[in-house]
Amino acid sequence: MYGTVRQGNTLALTRIRSQRRKALGVAVVAVLSVVYALLLGLPSTARAATQGPCDIYAAGGTPCVAAHSTTRALYGAYNGPLYQVRRASDNTTRDIGPTSPGGDANAAAQDSFCAGTSCLITIIYDQSGRGNNLTQAQRGGWPGPGPNGVDNLANATAAPITIGGNEAYGVYVAPGTGYRNNSTSGIATGDQPEGMYAIFDGTHYNGGCCFDYGNAETSGTDTGNGHMEAIYFGNIKVWGYGTGNGPWVMADLENGLFSGVTAGYNANDPSVNHRFLTAIIKGEPNHWAIRAGDAQTGSLSTYYDGVRPNVSGYNPMHKEGAIILGTGGDNSNGSAGTFYEGVMTSGYPSASTEDAVQANIVAAGYGVGSGGGGTGYVRIQNHATGLFIDGMGRTSNGSNAGQWGNSNSTNQQWQIIPDGSYVQIQNHATGLYLDGMGRTSNGSVVGQWSNSNSNNQQWTETTSGGYTRFQNRATGLFIDGMGSTANGSDLGQWGNSNSTNQQWQIISN
Repeated sequence: MYGTVRQGNTLALTRIRSQRRKALGVAVVAVLSVVYALLLGLPSTARAATQGPCDIYAAGGTPCVAAHSTTRALYGAYNGPLYQVRRASDNTTRDIGPTSPGGDANAAAQDSFCAGTSCLITIIYDQSGRGNNLTQAQRGGWPGPGPNGVDNLANATAAPITIGGNEAYGVYVAPGTGYRNNSTSGIATGDQPEGMYAIFDGTHYNGGCCFDYGNAETSGTDTGNGHMEAIYFGNIKVWGYGTGNGPWVMADLENGLFSGVTAGYNANDPSVNHRFLTAIIKGEPNHWAIRAGDAQTGSLSTYYDGVRPNVSGYNPMHKEGAIILGTGGDNSNGSAGTFYEGVMTSGYPSASTEDAVQANIVAAGYGVGSGGGGTGYVRIQNHATGLFIDGMGRTSNGSNAGQWGNSNSTNQQWQIIPDGSYVQIQNHATGLYLDGMGRTSNGSVVGQWSNSNSNNQQWTETTSGGYTRFQNRATGLFIDGMGSTANGSDLGQWGNSNSTNQQWQIISN
């Protein structure tokens, strides 16, 4: 643009610069007005009627080019689909949208559609209008656990929460789960500037590579340093890391997770584990930053703001413009985490714009209620026998967990609770947790115990082909139906057989 004007006269250039300054001033005023209204609790016509995070980014001159959420609309006027679910009973699909333009997700529609069966999240729609939808990640440099190396899809009811007092569901990523779009529109490439944020569950993470959201290779393979720019969350220490034991918000720039200018320790990057975490990465030529904060309250903190890493290949960057969720750029899929919403922008957002977005997120009212779209509990049915895991009404520590045909009672309702890299499984009727009881023999019984948060109550959750296996952290044994078909039979444990006795279907209640 300046090149064309320079061929004309100086007056034209002056006018254009003046117009740009005026436009920027209007955008800044609009952004700051939203911040003050939200932080002071004043009525905000923009927030109530027309404001979402992407409206704020647009006002700041850095519009969204991708906007993904299973919990709410990210534009004040958006009334299209947020995500799609597919139910196991007949493989039909349904789009889930907001309850009203700019509103929260219609979780009741999902519950009605998925009642009596399980559902998977098949599409996370792009609300920006550019068609940058996220779908099942295909085989990349690392194969996924599904047929032909595809990644798994997320169980649609595994991450229940509330937002604005309404029930909703997040995207629960167990190891092997991943979403991707290798053919995008408007996403930064090369050394072009961009920003991105995501809301994660700060208590659900692991040390696997790599729980990412952001810009990645279009080939699904590692094509070299600087070919990615994505938000990472977890506690792996192979590359960069911060203070404490993690988890940390870092940047996955390919062949390195960076917490600062070096490929190592950054004393300014703290461990953060807010139940709802706002995580931000942004980059422009030879400049990038990490910011984060509690998505339920308060402001953002800056953990790094400086030049690109002092390792070959990262200045200039070589971004390719694909979008990933839940995996690394080469489809490395050993990670765990939960995603609620996130966007990617064209241009490098200002701190004031991001502060306004954070205020909008806080005002949205993320919370942990009784669960998403209904009771918040699930039933767990054995693939081989059809029996359900049942607490049997037993309230004593050390009592055995059982199995029973479908009763739909609270004894068969369980809450699957993220616990770092693992999950805990709590009974609705009794409040006791499934516990390996330190038993290491094949055929030993799964017990129940009040919350000890010990390794015996922590289970690794792995989902493939619509079925889930649960492996005990302490013993390494898997929850096993043992081929038992009688009501009241004990729930067993066994070493890895990968048989249908160890496969369980998680059914929303």
